[in-house]
Amino acid sequence: MSTLAAATGAVLAQGGVDALTSTGEAIAFWIFGPIALAAAVGMVFARHAVHCALLLALTMFSLAILYVIQQAPFLGFTQIIVYTGAVMMLFLFVLMLVGRDSRDSVVEVLRGQRVAALVLGLGMAGLLVAALARALTSVQPAPGAGLGSNNLGGIGRLIFTVYLGPFELTSALLITAALGAMVLAHAQSSTHDKRTQRQTVVARLRGEHARISPLPGPGVYATANSVAVPALLPDGSIAPESLSDIIESVAVDVPDTSTPDAHSLTGRSSPDRSIDAGEPSDVMTPEDSHSGSEKDR
Repeated sequence: MSTLAAATGAVLAQGGVDALTSTGEAIAFWIFGPIALAAAVGMVFARHAVHCALLLALTMFSLAILYVIQQAPFLGFTQIIVYTGAVMMLFLFVLMLVGRDSRDSVVEVLRGQRVAALVLGLGMAGLLVAALARALTSVQPAPGAGLGSNNLGGIGRLIFTVYLGPFELTSALLITAALGAMVLAHAQSSTHDKRTQRQTVVARLRGEHARISPLPGPGVYATANSVAVPALLPDGSIAPESLSDIIESVAVDVPDTSTPDAHSLTGRSSPDRSIDAGEPSDVMTPEDSHSGSEKDR
């Protein structure tokens, strides 16, 4: 944003802006100037990430109003549409990926990074104060350079000529922030090493309910096919693992035979296949069914 502001200031200086400030501009400056300053300070000292994002949006909106009253409408609307809208939405997506409850580690990973950050911060503050002092004392509005009302064309020409380097550095900074958010979002949350496939298999087989084969289903070798009836193993005993813990088991009569078959489990006797010729048979033959149909007619 400083690149666009510097380009706009250069255009306004070339355009010969009136040095006199109206009463309305002064009132708007004394209203929105402290708001922007207070929001910026609150953004730096806020502990909650979402609060920082909201305070940054308030700062950008206040600066946009100040740009508009300083006869830079394009810069003001760009501040609202691009920075307060698009860039702030990028920040919120980063917060969504990383998590708003995540806190910075209190452990200093790189030795001396806090001292280096303090020195760099003081240096940047000194450069900022020097630049502001030079801008407020030595720079005077130049006579008109033939730009007229073409404020947009002058800003675009300065951005892609004089301020091309800072403009590209700003875009690289945004891309770096997005990549950092992706790395933090996909980082492993656990500190211990990930199990290998062999360790997972050994831990599973040594567990409390270790079993290689699948559990027997309900109704297998049982006297009923209900899911509430436990399965019977081949030796006739009940398989307690065949029922779920939430289903109440139904009492089952375990057959006496050590090797039960289908007829003994259902309570029926095995049919006698040697039927005497003189005894009536309950089995209906095809001739009986044909004679029965003739009688019905």
